Amino acid sequence: MIEARGLCKRFQDKKRGEIRAVENVSFTCRPGRVYGLLGANGAGKTTTLRMLATILEPSDGTATVAGYDIVAHPEKVRASVGFLSTATALYPRLTAQEMVEYFGRLNGLDEATLRRRVAEIFARLEMDGFRERRCDKLSTGMKQKVSIARTLVHDPPVMIFDEPTLGLDVMTARTIIAFIRECRDRGKTVIFSTHVMSEVEKLCDTIGIIHDGKLLAEGTLAELRAQHAEQDLEEIFVRVVGPHHTGAGEN
Repeated sequence: MIEARGLCKRFQDKKRGEIRAVENVSFTCRPGRVYGLLGANGAGKTTTLRMLATILEPSDGTATVAGYDIVAHPEKVRASVGFLSTATALYPRLTAQEMVEYFGRLNGLDEATLRRRVAEIFARLEMDGFRERRCDKLSTGMKQKVSIARTLVHDPPVMIFDEPTLGLDVMTARTIIAFIRECRDRGKTVIFSTHVMSEVEKLCDTIGIIHDGKLLAEGTLAELRAQHAEQDLEEIFVRVVGPHHTGAGEN
């Protein structure tokens, strides 16, 4: 479970002064559900997810992830979270298998468990054909499968996806969407950020619309449609964000 309580993140910029990237964001995401964080580029999605994953420390507020406070127990949070984005770097000189094994050991798996998990994941993601190939020799789709495998290898209860389909071809994007759906079906707590309306409609049980660092609206798709008397999610998004739109913010 994820419970964010008044999350804030401020940065100092020499020219622009204080930047409020995230301001007083609160929401809850439960096991077996997908929470969709919907917003344009610069809305604050990535900053929010990085705080939840303990990559960034909040300026104010906090959150609990899998029962652990992100400020008080960041190491416990990291052990409970899988984090996937298109920006996830792979070590180019390692093979696909070496890469996944490295993250398994990093997350404390013993060798017997690691071998079993690698065999299961490589079979499920159809990776056996390139397990000995170096990461710098892999196609984009293969690299994303390696990223999925290293995210999943320690079987974390919480999955965080930050714009995971950005820049991917249609078939690879479909693989990612199917994987997110599988995580939900297996009872994992899933939070998913995107600016793609169709992905939100396909995947998300609850939708949070974020803009300029603030959570402006929240609910199921049916609830948002009823609240705004509009069926089209893009139109709902424009109605929610429009009065607050002042230009590009910080992500």
